[in-house]
Amino acid sequence: MPKKVIHATFLAAALAIGAMTGAAQAETRSLIVAGGCFWCVESDFDHVAGVVGTTSGYAGGEMQNPTYRNHGRHREVVKIDYDSSVTDYKTLIEIFLRTVDPLDAGGQFCDRGRSYETAIHAATDAEKVVALEAVNAASQALGQEVVIPVEGPVTFWRAEDYHQDYYLSQERQLTRFGYVTRAEAYKGYRKGCGRDARVRQIWGAEAYRGVDKPAT
Repeated sequence: MPKKVIHATFLAAALAIGAMTGAAQAETRSLIVAGGCFWCVESDFDHVAGVVGTTSGYAGGEMQNPTYRNHGRHREVVKIDYDSSVTDYKTLIEIFLRTVDPLDAGGQFCDRGRSYETAIHAATDAEKVVALEAVNAASQALGQEVVIPVEGPVTFWRAEDYHQDYYLSQERQLTRFGYVTRAEAYKGYRKGCGRDARVRQIWGAEAYRGVDKPAT
């Protein structure tokens, strides 16, 4: 076999092995956070590099098969799936902290009570350490105590289909804003609830850092 062909063969094999190694290292991982209205958390993280999927749901309570009408002591949460070759847990937690009011222990913005409390659900001890470090760093950056609890693994219950991608839905329904699309109702709700204004008041230039296109 000519030397040029041999080299080409070895090069092709090396590239194939490299591609397989890269594929093996890349992995889709998940984290679960509670940040008030799950529509808003979902819409923010859909615009974060490396995030490949978001799912609204319920977690943190004891009720089995919770629903929007009755989810007991569960919080509204979002499961965020991400490509570990593009981003990592620490980065996503830091972004999360900058998309909520981390100083409010009683809910988020105009939404009050257990359903809308914030939380970070760490799946492992290592993730818990990372999350606590991020919370402490945020407290130092703000000069105030960040009151978001870091809790352990939790059962995730997927919310009803109509809650998924609510902020994009063109289905029309009667809402407090009239007979409008869900996307229009979402925009009216988010603005009326003061979410973005409050996050920017707290975080200034750091607000929504890492979110390419924050929903408003």
